[in-house]
Amino acid sequence: MGLILDSSIVIDSERRGDTVVQLLRKVVSVTGDQKVALSSVGLTELTHATYRAKLPSVQLRHEYFLQSLLAELDVVPYTKNTALLAGRIDGEQRTLGIAIPSMDLLIGATALEIGYSILTVNLRHFRLIPGLTVLTL
Repeated sequence: MGLILDSSIVIDSERRGDTVVQLLRKVVSVTGDQKVALSSVGLTELTHATYRAKLPSVQLRHEYFLQSLLAELDVVPYTKNTALLAGRIDGEQRTLGIAIPSMDLLIGATALEIGYSILTVNLRHFRLIPGLTVLTL
């Protein structure tokens, strides 16, 4: 078993002024010692946040945090099988009147595909994905 860190956990940690080491220690203290990774979709969200920064100093801080995180974690790719799973979940849930925001759906499907849980601040969206174990700090 393992964990996919949602971008919300990473952003929240950086905003608090934590280092990557502090973030990862907190993750282990709460969830136990298991493999921790990012999804490629979550990496897209984090990169997006970096380049939206209005001040160069903030952008540099985001870049440094992200590079430090990437030095510690693997990035799980979004695969053909993940796309098929995400499409099935989205179709089934929408027939029930449940809409899951696209990026969260893709991150959640990535975790499901490899048998991982999601660690997030955003419980509301990820709990809409059937079969996904959702944790928070």
